[in-house]
Amino acid sequence: MADGRSRKHIRRGLSVSIVLKQDQRSGKLTTGVVKDILTKSSSHPHGIKVRLENGQVGRVQKIEE
Repeated sequence: MADGRSRKHIRRGLSVSIVLKQDQRSGKLTTGVVKDILTKSSSHPHGIKVRLENGQVGRVQKIEE
């Protein structure tokens, strides 16, 4: 199962749901398309940090089909 905690599952142009910094407490998800992958390590327990094409930055919670 591909999830947002492993960098190998995420690539530019992929549709994902991220949690923004200000939404971490509520868990509200924002959907968009990956522009840049910001996390350098191969995995992260809270999700790989990405920048969406609209400029929003957050951690990947779910990869959309």
